[in-house]
This record gives sequence, C-alpha cells and structure tokens, in this order.
Amino acid sequence: MRITGDGVWGPPKDHAEANATLRRAIELEINLIDTAESYGPHASEALIAEALYPYPKDLVIATKGGYDRSGPHEWEENGRPERLREELDGSLRRLRLDRIDLYQLHRIDAKVPEDDQFGFLQEAQRQGKIRHIGLSEVSVEQIERARRVFPVVSVQNIYNLIDREWEEVVDYCERERIAFIPWYPLQAGEIAKGGLKQSVRKLLGRAPQGSAALPAIARHHNATPAQIALAWLLRRASVMLPIPGTSQRKHLEENVAASQVALTDEEFAALT
Repeated sequence: MRITGDGVWGPPKDHAEANATLRRAIELEINLIDTAESYGPHASEALIAEALYPYPKDLVIATKGGYDRSGPHEWEENGRPERLREELDGSLRRLRLDRIDLYQLHRIDAKVPEDDQFGFLQEAQRQGKIRHIGLSEVSVEQIERARRVFPVVSVQNIYNLIDREWEEVVDYCERERIAFIPWYPLQAGEIAKGGLKQSVRKLLGRAPQGSAALPAIARHHNATPAQIALAWLLRRASVMLPIPGTSQRKHLEENVAASQVALTDEEFAALT
C-alpha cells in the first residue's frame, strides 16, 4: 500500500483517506498487504495496525527489511544481521504481531556476505518470528543460493508492461511455484502518458512492441490502461501477485476491478 508521504517518507498527506483505503481493501476481500519497515520509515506499518488491528484471520501482511533511510527518495542497503534483527523486531511491534507471515529481504546487500543475511533469516524463522521468507530484486542464481538455506516462497522484483528485465525470474518462479510479486506494476501508465522512460526505451529499442496496443485494448474493454496492465500481469503467470500501491479508495477500487478484465488470446499476444 502506498500510504506514506512523498518520496516514501513520513506519514501520508491525507491520514484519514489512507486509513479508509486500508479498511476498504478488507471490504473488497483483499487478503495480502505488502509493506516495509523502510516505508516512512515505520509510518506504513504503524498505519496498517491502526486501521486493521485486530486483523482478519485470512489476512497476510508481508513486510520487508534491509534498507536504511536518511530522507525522501534516499535508500541505502543494510543487510547486517544486527540491523535486520532490529528491523524485524520493530516490525513485529508496530504491526502488533507475534510472527510475520511473509518477511522479505528488501535487497541482498553486496557489502555483507550472503550467508550472514540468509543465516539471519533462517534463524528468525527457526525462532518463530517469521513464517515464510521472500526475496526482492534478485536473479535466478541468487534465488537458488537462498533456497539452499531456506524455502523461498516469494520473489518481489520490478516487472510490468514496460520493464521486463526479470522475464527469466518470472518464468523460473512459474516453474518452481514461487509467488512472483511485481512491484511498480503500474509503470504502464508511462505508456499512455508517453513518459520519458518509455520514450528512452523506444529509442534504445528495449520497449515491448505491444505497448502501442494498450490504448485500443483499454477502449475495447471500457477500462483504463492501468487496468489492462494489471490484467496482463495476472494472465502472464499463475504465480503473479501484483501489488499496485495507492492511498485512495477510488484507485483501489479501479485496481481491484482489473481482475474482472478478461483479455483474449489475441489481446494478450499483442501486449506481449
């Protein structure tokens, strides 16, 4: 949920609307909410607990650790076990939980031995603080190394209609039945707006050719480009769990409605 201030820093501009959006998510039968210690920092987790505790029995709250924050848009990887321990314990307190259902390593810190980071997660799982473990922004090789230490149940990499750098990871997760959680799934809005990143990708020949088909397909379904982008993700792999962020009920409802869009084989192929 995108329930922090600008630059993923501080509280949301409209606290009441963010709170209402979280409650509306439960009304819409959403049962996975993704957050992180670094969102705010702390603001997102605290607001989730304020709005939703005591939680519905079927709600999975996924959070992450592995980043230090010094200001808006500032992110520094920190995978030292003592820092991860501090983050995990803080997340448990803020979320008012005895155990995190899904705890994800926000990034594998290149400055810290992988074995130290993986070893901490394994130990926290053994202690009962974590139920399941996931990774973020990782390659197939990194996933396989982690799986030698603990079961990896989810991978959260950037992936959307525009940015498909991690196609190999999506295919791997599909084969191995590992949940793939694409972050920034609505970068597809850049297509409709003719955004700078999309223009650069076109110039370099790296933009998917199907991008041009998006507006016409959206019109055909009486849907927004964002809804078509989400529908494409859901069709792309059976293990796909998009996490579009929003702090407004209107956008949340639009995002959820995307699950009702049924793309034809031809439309999916045109976008792909």
